[in-house]
Amino acid sequence: MKISGKTVKYGDNINTDVIIPSKYLTSLNPSDWAKHAMEGIDPDFPRKAREGVIIVAGRNFGCGSSREQAPQALKYAGVKCVIAESFARIFFRNAINIGLPVMEAPGITVKVNEGDMLSVYLDEGRIVNESSGESIFASRLPDFILEIIRDGGLIEHLIKVIGGGRSEV
Repeated sequence: MKISGKTVKYGDNINTDVIIPSKYLTSLNPSDWAKHAMEGIDPDFPRKAREGVIIVAGRNFGCGSSREQAPQALKYAGVKCVIAESFARIFFRNAINIGLPVMEAPGITVKVNEGDMLSVYLDEGRIVNESSGESIFASRLPDFILEIIRDGGLIEHLIKVIGGGRSEV
């Protein structure tokens, strides 16, 4: 599975309150959340993300509260993938549950600049910085996680598995 896009880059400890401020959670519509994603640190993010971007970030991305709306706001904004030095575990799992690809790649922030074009090969755990020609290796996701992402998230995956009569649940 290949994902390509332009990089939007952030630092360490980007918490869920930064990703989607709680004052916008009065709406139940993820498209509304997407309009306000990252607004505290990057007011232009929704405009950038509409074109389809890959977020590259430092350590502990998605820390803070366990709100499921954070990865949904990013996905609905147009984020194709999030690659970070490390993730808060609950954000990582919430992203997989909604079908947003996430990868841990130690050292990524020194190898990628804002605006670089990336090609991400999820099946291999490999990232190619098309702007520099450098290959970067990330933690490869297990096959069952890749299948959930390919299916569009956990609910869609379960519908496919149960509807298809498969016994891997």
